[in-house]
This record gives sequence, C-alpha cells and structure tokens, in this order.
Amino acid sequence: MAPGLDLVTLAACLVGLLTGVSVVLFNLSVHEIRDLLWDGIPLRGASWLREEPTAEIWQRVIFVPVSGGIIVGGLNTLRSSIKTNSDGSVSNMKGVFRPFLKAAAASFTLGTGNSLGPEGPSVEIGSAIAKGFGNVFGWEGGKKLSLVAAGSAAGIASGNFYIPNCSYILLQGFNAAVAGCFFAVESVLWPSSGDSSSLSNSTPMVILSAVIASVVSEIGLGSDPAFTVPEYDFRSPTELPLYLLLGVFCGAVSITLSRCTAVTMDMVERLQKTTGLPMAVSPALGGLIVGLLALVYPEVLYWGFENVDILLESRPFTSGLSAAVLVQLIGVKILATSLCRAFGLVGGYYAPSLFIGAATGMAYGKFMRFTFTGSEALFHVPFLDVASPQAYGLVGMAATLAGVCKVPLTSVLLLFELTQDYRIVLPLLGAVGLSSWIASSQRFSTSGKGKLDSLEEKTSTIEEAKNVPTQTQQLTSVDSVDATAELCKLESSLCVYDVKDDNVLENLTVAESMKTRYISVSLKTPVVEALNLMLVEKQPFVMITESNKSLLGLLTVKDFQDFCKTVKSTRMQPEVDECLVSHVCGVVRCKIWSVTPHMPLITAEKIMDSHGMDQVPVVSEHVNHQDGGILIGFVDRECITIARRALAAKEFFSFTSEIRREES
Repeated sequence: MAPGLDLVTLAACLVGLLTGVSVVLFNLSVHEIRDLLWDGIPLRGASWLREEPTAEIWQRVIFVPVSGGIIVGGLNTLRSSIKTNSDGSVSNMKGVFRPFLKAAAASFTLGTGNSLGPEGPSVEIGSAIAKGFGNVFGWEGGKKLSLVAAGSAAGIASGNFYIPNCSYILLQGFNAAVAGCFFAVESVLWPSSGDSSSLSNSTPMVILSAVIASVVSEIGLGSDPAFTVPEYDFRSPTELPLYLLLGVFCGAVSITLSRCTAVTMDMVERLQKTTGLPMAVSPALGGLIVGLLALVYPEVLYWGFENVDILLESRPFTSGLSAAVLVQLIGVKILATSLCRAFGLVGGYYAPSLFIGAATGMAYGKFMRFTFTGSEALFHVPFLDVASPQAYGLVGMAATLAGVCKVPLTSVLLLFELTQDYRIVLPLLGAVGLSSWIASSQRFSTSGKGKLDSLEEKTSTIEEAKNVPTQTQQLTSVDSVDATAELCKLESSLCVYDVKDDNVLENLTVAESMKTRYISVSLKTPVVEALNLMLVEKQPFVMITESNKSLLGLLTVKDFQDFCKTVKSTRMQPEVDECLVSHVCGVVRCKIWSVTPHMPLITAEKIMDSHGMDQVPVVSEHVNHQDGGILIGFVDRECITIARRALAAKEFFSFTSEIRREES
C-alpha cells in the first residue's frame, strides 16, 4: 500500500469506530422513543394491535405516528434553515448539525412507528463521519472516495435493530460485516467515476471499518440476529423454476414500489403547491395516514423486525397470516412507505423492502403449496416437492431488496450470513438475479437509454427531492422517472458515492455554466449529414429541433450505432441518402428531457444522473405543453466539473482572504 494511504486506512478504522458508536446511540434513541410512546405493548408488537378492539387503541395508533410527524417537520424546517441561511463563517457548523438533525428526525420517524427503515440513516451517519474526516484532512478524489466507502460499510455492518418492550430490551442486529463490505462496493465504488485502482486500494479500508463497526455494535447492542430465521427446507432441484418465478414477482413488486413512490411524491408536491401546505406540516399528515392504515393493518408500523418475524411465522405463540392478508399487506405497506417518503418523514427503504419481500414470498409459498401439495392439490406433479412457505419468504426478502435498492450482491450475502445455509444459495441467486434484472430493465426502458445509478444520489433530503422546479415537468415522463430515481437514494444514502461536495453547486444556475454552441438538425436531415456535423464540431450528440428552434429531442452517437445494429439485424437497410433523422427517432427513442436557465445546476446534474445522460438541453423558461421550449444551449458533465472546481477554488481563496483580514 502506498505510504499516503496508510493515514487513510487509519482514518477508516477511526471512521468505523465512530460510526459503530454513533449507530449504537441512534438505535438506542429509537428504542427509547418507542419505549416511551408505545409503553405497555407486548413483545409480539404490532400483531397485538390486531387482537385488540379498535375502540380501545385507535387514539394511540393514530396520534403516536402523528406526533412523530410533527417533530420531524420541525427538525426538517430547522435543517433546511441551517442549510439556506448560513454563511461562510458557519459552514463547518452546518456540516456538523445537518447530519445530526437528520439522524434525530429518523429516530422520531422510526420510534413513532412510521413506515420506513433505519438502515439508510445508519449509512448516512457513516458517510457523514467519513466526509468529515476527509474535509479535516483536505482529502479529495480517491482517498475521500475510499473513506466514504469505509463509512458506508461501517454503517450497514453496525446497523442493529431491536424490538422494544415495556419490561426489557431485546437487542437484535444484522451484524453482517461481509454484507456491509459488498454494500460499500456496490453503492459507493462501482457507481463512482474513479479509476479501477480505487477498488483495490479501498478494500482493506472497507473491511477494517466494517469489522470494527460490527464489533462495536455487538458490544453496544448485542449479537442476536435482526430477526429469527424460521425453520425452512429445500426439497429438491425441481423447485428451482418456482424460485425463478418468485424472482419475477419480486421484480414486479419492486417496480410497483418505485412507481408508487414516484406517483405519491408528485401528488404531494402538487398538493403543497395548490394548497400552500407548509413542508413543516407534511410529515404530520403522513403520520396521520400511516396511523389510519395501521388501524386495519397494524403490521405496517415500523416495529424493528418483529413484524418480519410475524410474516415468517418464526415467533412462538403467534398465529400466521393467510395468503389473502399477506397480499393485502404488500399493497398497504407499499402505499404507507411511499406516503412516508413523499410527506417528508426520514428513513430508508431497506426494512420496508425486507417486509414487502417476506410478505410476497410467504404468500407465494402458501399458494404454491396449495397448488402442488396435499390431498386437495390443484395439480399433482409427482417429481415436485414444494418446500415450506418460509423458504420462499426468505428468498423473497433478498429478491425484493435487490430489486428495490439495486444491491444484488449485498442481498445475497446478507441473507446467507443470516441463514448460514449453503443450500439457499442457488435459488437465492436465481431469484435475486431475475428480480434485479427486471427492475433494472424497467428503469432503462423508462428513461430511453438511461441507466439509473442504482444507489444513486448525493444525499437527497426531502427538501432536495422537492427542489426540482416545475419546468422539469414539461414532459410528463420526467416526473415519474425523477421520482423513481429518488427511491434508492433514500435508502442507502445513496448519495454516498459522491464525494465532490455538491454544496458548491447549490447557488449556481444552469445559465451560468451552460454552453451555447451546439449542433441542431431537423427530423428531415439525412443521417449522413448529421454525422458529418458531429465530426466537424467534435460533439457526440445532435439536437433535434423544429424550424422555430423548438426542441424535439437529442440523439447521441450511441443512438446512431444502435439504429445501425437494429437495421442490420432486421435486414431493413434503406438507401443511405434516404435515411433521415426521423427514421432513427422511430427506432431509437430520442432523449426528451431538458432543463431551463434559472434551474439550479445541481438539479440539472440530478436529471442527467436519473436518466443516464451525459448532456441535457437547455430551453427557454416560457414553455407550453405543445412543444419542448426554444433551444438555447446545453449542459454536460464537463460544464458541471468546471463549475464545481472553479467554485471550490473560489471559495478557498475567499476563505483564505477572510482569514488574512481577521489576522490583520
């Protein structure tokens, strides 16, 4: 290891230690809040509410989540004011208080039972500590990337969760250091733009940080598993097609959660604009809806992993749920989780994904046993022996987690660490692979050719997710995909791979960094002419406009290559001179997303990230619903890189000048 990396490795160990301690405190705070507000609830948790008369519990079930929403609304407002009203002299204080306030908001969100999860905040704690170390030592690039990877691994490895009870505490945890390491690789290192050496250089840091955090977590919270692994079995290889089909269903469920999140975020945003609903009030409204849903389906409340145990029927003295109720819980949990996210409550999607996956797998397993086994089976297949529903429930958890949060390796390793059974690997790999592929394929097709950075963002808060101006809604497809792109950003902090300090872009607009020299063609332009223009101007794309410069879309060199491959494979090879840009658009979906001059530059970057684009057109502010706006330029990755570096240098010199003035 290079001498310069020794200090980074030592810092990674300290990050693991501090992350472990911080996550322990975070989980204990969640427990204390839950123990205070839900005092008297038996160990079996939310399932007990199903057995009680509604008239006796409705006030508590409704008002506890609402109270959490009220507190979260205040914390969100305070966090937003610190972000927008501070100046250079308190920039370091901002970096300390903002993650603290967000962790506090997550504690109240989860402690009051709102339908999100603790893993995302845990990872954010680790990445925030890592970024703090990087800022203190002035590290950038690969060193800071490695440190953030170590912090995120520590966060997921130390994520311990428990079931509160009025008489004692049962501390439980993943304690999955190996899964934490793979999480860091999948969500931080692979999506980053660093060179290939980053992965090898970061490996020891990630491992050491995850191990230290896991040890601290075991000391502070105990070493029991997050949930009780039920009795299960795998009967025969002939079952494998059933697990593959389960992977397909889990992929569909993952897409449903993505779409539901997109729709609810858009609806809440429109509600806030139409009614003037303050953002500080929104979390309380989300808590109210969760409380109302919990009156009928109490399992949607966050209750550690006790509710997952209930679904898997792994707790003694608790009756299992029917397949019909499990299917209903899938839909209700998706709705509750999406609403919590949309209304501004703070938390992640790992725990909800595991809950939804367990319900999906258990319902599927019960249906398959009813269909193929027993004296009243619908179909008798002599060579097919169906396993218990619990086996399908476990596989469904990993498959749904992989589809929602785009961490297939983490999902496989996490479940394998929990079960420690090699027999689960083959069906697990098949289901996880299919689910992840289906969810990814859906996202690719939605955005044209774009690839969503699965653990994509730069720590998006609720406010940041809603900061996209209305101009981005000029095309309806933008809304859903942008909101879908936010989905996993929620969970893993999925911002963690970006270590380039996006704060410097917040006050810079698109107009200040866009380029105005571009290639413009019409739909009737011959393809050869368009390609010649790209060669002459040395630009890898062309803008498609109408005669009045109204934007129709954008085509890249890759789009033209895909068009050629399609034409060749279908043997529909037109004359070269007759091949027009319109023919390409008819085969390859051109990119139609755009930004406006007064939009924040960081928003333009998020749009490019969401749709897998390297450049996005800039159109005039006055946009109607009949055209895409008048084209005036474009923003690409180079624009953003130049702006980021220039502003960072400018802030450095301003800060230096301020110090000199104070000294003089």
